[in-house]
Amino acid sequence: MTRPDRPGQSGIRDGLDPQQLEAVLAPRGPVCVLAGAGTGKTRTITRRIAALVDSGQVNPSQVLAVTFTARAAAEMRDRLGALGVSGPGGQVSALTFHAAALRQLRYFWPLAFGDTRWELMDSKFPMVRRAAREVGLDTADRELIRDLAGEIEWAKSSLIGPEGYAARSAGRDVPIRAELIGQVFAAYEEGKLPSSGDWLFDFEDLIIYTAEVLGSTPSIAEEFRSRYRSFVVDEYQDVTPAQQQLLNAWLGGRDDLTVVGDANQTIYSFTGATPDYLLDFTRTYPEATLVRLERDYRSTPQVVALANGVIEKAKGRVAGTRLELIGMRPSGPEPVFAEYPDENSEVVGVVAEIKRLLRAGVDADEIAVLYRINVQSEGYEEALSAAGIAYRVRGDQGFFERPQVRAALRRLGTLAQGAPPPMAPAQAVRAALSPLGYAESEPSGVQTKVNWQQMTRLVELADEVLAERPDRTFADLVRSLHDRARTGGDEQRGVTLASLHAAKGLEWDAVLITGVHEGSVPLGRASKSPEEVEEERRLLYVGVTRARQHLHVSWSLARNEGRAATRRRSRFLDGLVPHEKSAPTLPEASTGPDKAVFEALKQWRSDYAAENELAEVNVCSGNVLKQLARILPADTGALSRVSGMTADRVDAIGTPILAVIAAHRS
Repeated sequence: MTRPDRPGQSGIRDGLDPQQLEAVLAPRGPVCVLAGAGTGKTRTITRRIAALVDSGQVNPSQVLAVTFTARAAAEMRDRLGALGVSGPGGQVSALTFHAAALRQLRYFWPLAFGDTRWELMDSKFPMVRRAAREVGLDTADRELIRDLAGEIEWAKSSLIGPEGYAARSAGRDVPIRAELIGQVFAAYEEGKLPSSGDWLFDFEDLIIYTAEVLGSTPSIAEEFRSRYRSFVVDEYQDVTPAQQQLLNAWLGGRDDLTVVGDANQTIYSFTGATPDYLLDFTRTYPEATLVRLERDYRSTPQVVALANGVIEKAKGRVAGTRLELIGMRPSGPEPVFAEYPDENSEVVGVVAEIKRLLRAGVDADEIAVLYRINVQSEGYEEALSAAGIAYRVRGDQGFFERPQVRAALRRLGTLAQGAPPPMAPAQAVRAALSPLGYAESEPSGVQTKVNWQQMTRLVELADEVLAERPDRTFADLVRSLHDRARTGGDEQRGVTLASLHAAKGLEWDAVLITGVHEGSVPLGRASKSPEEVEEERRLLYVGVTRARQHLHVSWSLARNEGRAATRRRSRFLDGLVPHEKSAPTLPEASTGPDKAVFEALKQWRSDYAAENELAEVNVCSGNVLKQLARILPADTGALSRVSGMTADRVDAIGTPILAVIAAHRS
C-alpha cells in the first residue's frame, strides 16, 4: 500500500519507455545508467528516487543527489517536488558537489577543528596574481593569470600538489614552463595559510577538506552516514578524482549508488574530469544493474542521424560505450551545411540565417549560435546589434559579469547606502544609470548600442523585481539586484551566443554551429594527441545534440576577406556533408570588397570621428565598412539594406558614404 502523499507506482511509471522503467525500478544497490543526449535522464533519475521512497526502501531525507550545475540541481528539486517526494520524512537533498561539500564542511568543521575558522574566497584570481608576482611573472597579463588559475584548479581537482605538478602535467598545453607553474601553485597555497586571520579556501578545497574530515574522524563519518544512505550522481562522466574521493567518503564502503552519464559527452578533461569512473563502474560493482537509454526525445531524426554520424567514427576506450541514438520526434528539416570564403562572410551568412528563422516564426530565445572559443562571439555580437536582434552571451562572461553591468551595480550600491532618493525606486534606477549609457530611446553606434542594451536590461530587471513586490524601497530593490547577480539570476532574452562547452546541458529549437574548420574544431593545439582530438570530436557531438529541429553548421576557408583559402572544413564532417549542400553562400559573399573603396571609407571614418569627437567604431564598424565596399550601394535604398546601416545612421552619414563610394569605386 502506497502512502497518500506519494504519486504511487502507477504514477511513477507513467510515460516511461522500457529502458527508463528498467532503471527506475532497479533494486536498491549499484545502478549505472548510460544516458544519451535527449534520452530523459533527469526524468529517469527523479522517478528512480521517487520509486525508492515510495516503496519504503529509503526516506527522502536519506537521499543525496548531486550534479554539476545549480540549474540542473534546481530542475531536479522541482521535478522531485512535483512527484511529491517530500513529507514527514523530510526531502531529498539535490545539490551540486560544491554546494553539498560547503554545507557539510560548515557543519562538521567545528567538530573536527574546534575554534579554527575558514573563509571561502569569491575568486582565486587575486591570490594567483599575488603568487605570480612573488615568482617574478608579469601580472599585468590577465590571460596568463587566467591560465595559471586554470592549471591550479586542474591540479587540485586531480589531487596533485605543487611538488608533483611538473611531473604530472607532462603533455598538457601549459602557458609557461611547468616548473614555474609549480612555483606559483606553491606560493598560492602558502598565501592561503593563516598568518593572523582565517584559513582561506577555494572551491576545490571544499571538496578536498570535506573528504578529509569524513575520512579522518570516525565519529563525523558515522554521523554523516547515519543521515545519508542513498546516493545519486548525475553527469558521472564529469567527476574529478577529488570528487570521486569525496563520493567514496560519503559511501564509506556502501553501494546504494545510482550514477547517470555518457562517456561520449566527456568534454571537461582540461578541468580534471575523467570518464574512467563511469567506464569502470561495472568492474567496481560487478553486481551493478546496467541500463542504456538510447531513445532521443529532444531532436528530430535528421539531427540525430548527424549526431550519430559524428560520434560513430570515434576511437579509443570511450568510443566503446557510444550509444546509437534513435530519434523519437517527428521528421524535420535536414541539417544545413554552409561554406564561406572568410570569417566575415560567415558572420554575415549566419546572421542572415537567423533572420530567416525569425521570419519563419522561431522565437529568438530558441536560437543559439555556438562556437569553439569565447573570443569568436565578438563578431556575432556586433552583427546582431547592428541588425537590431537581441542576444545574450553565456559562458565566459555572463550578463552580471560584464564590466559595464558591474560598474552599474556598484553605482546603485553606493547610492543605496545614502539617503533615499526623492523619487520612486524605478525612476531612481533610471536616473542612476543615465550617466552610464541608459536612455529611453535607442542610440546609434554599435558599441554605444551594446552598452545601452545592457543598461536597458538592468532597468528591465529592476522593473521585474518591483512587479513582484511593488512596496520595495530603493535599497531593497538594489539589494535584490545584487542577489540576482550573485546567483546568476539573469533572464536576458534573445539569441544565445555560447561556446560549445557552455552549451552543455542546454537545448534550443535552432542551433547554428560556427567555425567548424580545422584549427578551430578541432582546435589547433588539440592535434597533439589522439585523446585530445577525440575530446574535440565529442565537443562537436555535444553541440549537434543541442538542436531540437533546425541545425546549421558552417565554416570559413580564410580568416580575412580577399585572402587565399588556407583552411578546410573539420575532419569530423568528412563523409557527412551532402555534396549538393556543401557550399551555400550569400550572393555578395563570392567577391571581396573593393580595396580602394574600403581604404577610402576607413579614411573618411577616421576624419569624421575626429571631427565629431567620436570613437571610430561608434561611427560604424569595420564589418559595416567591408560590406559597403563589397556591395557598393549607389543610393539610400540600397544603403539601408546593408546590415548595420540603420535608418538613423543612413540619415546621419548616408550622403557622405555614398559620395565616397561613388568617387573611389573601380
